[in-house]
Amino acid sequence: MLALRSLAFNVFGFGSVVLFAIVLLLCFWAPYRFHWFMCVTWCRLAVWAAKFFCGIHVVVEGEENVPDRPSVVMIKHTSTLETLWQVTYFPQTTWVLKREILYAPFFGWAIGLALKPIAIDRGAGGAAVRQVIRQGREKLAQGIWVTIFPEGTRMAPGQTRKYGVSGAALACDTGVPVVPVAHNAGDLWQRRSFTKKPGTVRFVIGPTIDPAGLEPRQVNEKAQAWVEATMHEISAVYQSAPEGVPP
Repeated sequence: MLALRSLAFNVFGFGSVVLFAIVLLLCFWAPYRFHWFMCVTWCRLAVWAAKFFCGIHVVVEGEENVPDRPSVVMIKHTSTLETLWQVTYFPQTTWVLKREILYAPFFGWAIGLALKPIAIDRGAGGAAVRQVIRQGREKLAQGIWVTIFPEGTRMAPGQTRKYGVSGAALACDTGVPVVPVAHNAGDLWQRRSFTKKPGTVRFVIGPTIDPAGLEPRQVNEKAQAWVEATMHEISAVYQSAPEGVPP
């Protein structure tokens, strides 16, 4: 039954994303607010489908910590669900992502049109950080939030690695707060996994981190310490991680 429900969800998800992407691409001439509306609508549909087909329920904690101005969101990246959810929850946002994603047929093209992401060459080092600061400053000035997946890629549940500096550098450059987000989506929807397990995904929004007087390294340390500690509280996979897995 679990496999059948997951199959139904995957078929629905693939079919709907292709349909929405085609509509977006055909309406490339439309105002950006239409592109953003279509993006949010599909993400809401996908989160609903995860509940309908797979029994994945979403709850949000720490809503009082969301600032009333554009900020930098640092969210743990373990699955696909958190990328969908954060589009539906936060105000208009854009992602920092590797530019290769934009080459993917339909999905990548639609992301480029609807999110107008900051697409970087991850091998560019300091040039990529400067790009995030430059373009991120422009996005924030336009009232657009910037979402960072600070480990740079999806991590296996229970694992972490050093956070990339670009998000913290952007916050320090602009003075906007960092909003850390932890969740247990990877417990139910693991990367590259066909099956999706039923259960409750808790998205926990942490207290904002004020970058004033801090170096980017210090901002990252604060964000990673809170996110990883919270992951240990809410994720069964983290709690059962074998000895030697980085906390």
